[in-house]
Amino acid sequence: MRTMLHKQSPSASPNPSPHHRHTFSDTLMDEKIEIAQALISKWDVSPNSSSLYCNITNLFAADNRYEAKQYLNSIKDLHAAMQYYISHEPTSENLVLAQGLMQIAIKRLEREFYIILKSNRQHLDPESVSRASRSSVSEFEDESEDEEESRAGEDSISEVERVSMSAMEDLKAISECMISAGYGKECIKMYKNIRKSIVDEALYHLNVDSRLSFAQIQKMDWEVLEVKIKTWLNAVKVAVNTLFYGERILCDQVFSSSPAMRESCFADITREGAMSLFVFPENVAKCKKAPERMFRTLDLYEAIADLWPEIESIFDLESTSTVKKQAINSLIKLGEAVRAILTEFESAISKDHSKAAVPGGGIHPLTRYVMNYVTFLTDYSGILADILADWPLPVLSSLPEAYFGSPFSDDGTINSAISTRLAWLILVMLCKLDGGAAKYKDAALSYLFLANNLQYVVNKVQKSNLKFLHGDEWIEKHEARVQQYVSNYERMGWSKVFARLPDINDNQMTTQQITECFNSFNSSFEEAYNKQASWVVSDSKLRDQIKLSVARKLVPAYREFYEKDRQVVVRKEGIVRFAPDDLENYLSDLLFGTGGSSSHLSSSSSLSSISSSPSHSRGGRSH
Repeated sequence: MRTMLHKQSPSASPNPSPHHRHTFSDTLMDEKIEIAQALISKWDVSPNSSSLYCNITNLFAADNRYEAKQYLNSIKDLHAAMQYYISHEPTSENLVLAQGLMQIAIKRLEREFYIILKSNRQHLDPESVSRASRSSVSEFEDESEDEEESRAGEDSISEVERVSMSAMEDLKAISECMISAGYGKECIKMYKNIRKSIVDEALYHLNVDSRLSFAQIQKMDWEVLEVKIKTWLNAVKVAVNTLFYGERILCDQVFSSSPAMRESCFADITREGAMSLFVFPENVAKCKKAPERMFRTLDLYEAIADLWPEIESIFDLESTSTVKKQAINSLIKLGEAVRAILTEFESAISKDHSKAAVPGGGIHPLTRYVMNYVTFLTDYSGILADILADWPLPVLSSLPEAYFGSPFSDDGTINSAISTRLAWLILVMLCKLDGGAAKYKDAALSYLFLANNLQYVVNKVQKSNLKFLHGDEWIEKHEARVQQYVSNYERMGWSKVFARLPDINDNQMTTQQITECFNSFNSSFEEAYNKQASWVVSDSKLRDQIKLSVARKLVPAYREFYEKDRQVVVRKEGIVRFAPDDLENYLSDLLFGTGGSSSHLSSSSSLSSISSSPSHSRGGRSH
C-alpha cells in the first residue's frame, strides 16, 4: 500500500484536489489527517524535525500513557484516510501528505518498539513474562466487564510483574498498529533480532554449547562428558520450562493479531537454540555403549520424557516441528543406547574372568557389582518399562525356573518387561557364580559360597524396589534355594563329625570302643573346626541360623554320649577333651572369617587345660 511520495511537506495543511467535488467524507478524512498531523509532528524523530521534546522523552513513558494511546489512534485514522483517498481520489495531495505523515509515525513507533525491548530486557525475561501474562490487561484495549475483578487483583502483582505487563502491552499495541498499517515486516525484523540475541545469550549462560559436534563428544573422556551431561540436565529444565515457554508467551502476546507473524517470530528466535539443545542427547547416545554410562543415559532419556508434554505444547507450530522431531529422535536413540548397554552389561557378566576363589566363601565382587547395578536400575522403572516393552529376551523358553521363577504374576498376567529383564540379568550372574563355586576344592565351602551370595541377592531384592518387580514368589523360591545350599554345606562339612558319635542306645560298647569313639570325634571336630575357622557367612541371621542348626544336631548327641560314657575313660588323660558347652563355644566362633591362630585347635588341647584357663571362654565372646 506504500506508494512513492511526492515532494510535499507533511507539515502542509490538507488541501482538496481542484478537480474533485468536496464531500462530507472528504471533510471527515481531512480532519483526521489534520489531527494526526499535529500529534505526529510533535513526536517527529527525523533530522529535519524542529521538535526537541521528542528527543528527550519516550512516547510510551509512564506520564505519556494517554498521549501514546492518542498517537496510536491517530495512526489508525491516518491509515483509514489513506485507504479512502486511494479508493476515491488517488491523485489527491492529501494522500501524499498522509503517506509522509505515516512514514514519520512508523519511524517513531520503530524507535519506541526498540527502546521498550532494550530498556525492559530484565523485565521481559521468560520467568517474569510467564507470571505477568496470567494477569495482563491492556490499557490500549477497551475495558471488559471483568475490569473490576482484574483491578481488584492488582495489589497482589509485584512491581517486576507490573513493569513486565506494561512492556508487553506497549509492544502489543505498537505491533498491532504497525501491522495494520502495513509495516509488519519492519516490526518483526527488529523483534527477532533483539529477542534471538537474548535467547542465545541465555542458552550460553546455561552452558549449552551449540558448537559441540558429535566428533568432539565421541573423543571426550567419560569423566568430562559426564560433567557436560549433568550441566545439560540442569539446563534443559530451565530452557524448556522458563526460556522457551516464556518466549512463546511473549510472542503470542505481542503478535496476537497475526498468527503468521507470531509463528514466524517464535520459530526464528528459538529454533536454532532448541535444536542445539536437543541434539546433544542424540550425540551422547551414539557414543560408546559401556555399562558405566547407563545411568546418565537414562537420566537424559528421563529428562526429555518428563518434559515432553511441555515440549509438545511449546513447539506445536508447523515451523517448529523440527524441534519436536529432534527431541523424539533423541528419545529413540537414547532408548536404543540403553538396550545396547544392557546387552553389553550382560556380556560383561558372562565374560567375568575372576580366577581366584573368594577367601572364606564370602560375597563375590561380581555379586555386589551386579546387584548394586540392578538395584539402581529399579529407580528408572517407569522409563525402562517403555524402553524394554518391545524388546523380548532371545531365549526366554530356556530359563531354568528354579532360578527365574514363574513368568506369570499373582493375578495371572505376564510379568512386566523390566521384571523379566532384571530377573534375567540376576540369573546370568547366578549361573556365573555356579561356575565360580567349582574353584573351591572343598565341597562344603563351595556350597557356603553359593549360600552366601544367593542370600546377598535375596536381601538386596527384599530391601529395594526389586521386591515389587519380582514379587514374593520369586523371593520364596530363592530363599528355599539358600536353605538347600545350607543343607548341603552341613552335610558336606559336618557329616563326618556327626558320624563319629555312637548310637546312644548301644550299651554293649567296651572301654576300647568308647576310647576310640572319643578319639575319632576329637580329631574329626578339630579337623572341621580348623578347616572352617577362616570361612565366613556375611549375613548375621544366616550365620546364626547355620551355627544353631549344627549345634542342635551335634551338641545334644555329644552330651548324651559324654554324660553316659566319659566316666569309663576319665582316668585316661586327653581322651575326653571337650565338654558339651565347649562345643557350643567353639561353634559360636565360626563363620566370622577371622581364621587367626587363637581359633586353631590341636591335639594338645585338653579338657583339663580348657577348664583350668580362666581367660578361655569362647562362649563369653559377644557376637
